[in-house]
Amino acid sequence: MSKARVRLTFPEHLITEPVLARMMRRFDVEPNIRRANVEEKVGWIMCELVGDGELVESAVAWLRDEGVEVDRLGDVVEG
Repeated sequence: MSKARVRLTFPEHLITEPVLARMMRRFDVEPNIRRANVEEKVGWIMCELVGDGELVESAVAWLRDEGVEVDRLGDVVEG
């Protein structure tokens, strides 16, 4: 299992979309949410994405493709 610490910033058009739920189903990656703030125009979540290393990387790429800004907060840590 691997972990990637990230900050996810959601633009206004994605605030009401179940992006994390779709990511979980598609990649079998679990977000461990540590902090979050959601407002009308923008939202952000600081979390750890936990799962198989390749799937975590695929999930990060998919989030970016969906329009979520992904900032790495640390290296992927093997557990």
